[in-house]
Amino acid sequence: MLLPNTKRILLKLSGEVLMGDQQFGIDPAVVAALAAEVKAAKETGLQICLVIGGGNIFRGMAGAAQGMDRAQADYMGMLATVMNALAMQNALEQLGVQTRVQSAIQMDAVCEPVIRRRAERHLEKGRVVIFAAGVGAPYFTTDSGAALRAAEMKCDALFKGTSVDGVYDSDPKKNTSAIRFETVSYDRVLADNLKVMDASAVALCRDNAIPIVVFSIREKGNLARVLAGEGVQTLVQKEG
Repeated sequence: MLLPNTKRILLKLSGEVLMGDQQFGIDPAVVAALAAEVKAAKETGLQICLVIGGGNIFRGMAGAAQGMDRAQADYMGMLATVMNALAMQNALEQLGVQTRVQSAIQMDAVCEPVIRRRAERHLEKGRVVIFAAGVGAPYFTTDSGAALRAAEMKCDALFKGTSVDGVYDSDPKKNTSAIRFETVSYDRVLADNLKVMDASAVALCRDNAIPIVVFSIREKGNLARVLAGEGVQTLVQKEG
């Protein structure tokens, strides 16, 4: 096990991963494959919370950059995360995994509101809980939402599944000689602006002593390998 005594984790997936090879939207085959990974992780005995970004449908920052009101654009991005959460819920339940979606923006016809004690009860009953709509307020990313829910649910670690296999000292897509860290401190990430997650998310994890594990979710079976302490990843934690 990468992090011993880990019983409850929050898995943060970027919305872009759900696109597969498409330019936009949700690829059902990719969602089904991700759901299978989550099921395999759950079968190791872990309690799992999920947060999924919305960038495959709409990204608030991009909308604001094109002249939209930032708050309005962010709310649209939050609704995109609910769509992704419902898609993942469907895929998990087709595999026999009981799942509940809780949204920070109340929409009772499709999911539950975020209620911490209810979410804890779901986890104790062996259900996967997907938290949608970020923190329910504009100007915060889904990374911040993931860090907030990880702290709120007393998760032992936050696993960030992305398209990059860890944290580098510069952008590996632009710099072929970028160096990947095996471990790095929260303070180094913040001081050097290493772009793991946004600063408020990293600070929230630091202040609540929640390790962040960054790994590539695009490689089949990688979540299980990383949970077992194998595979390629970067561990962000307190120095020493």
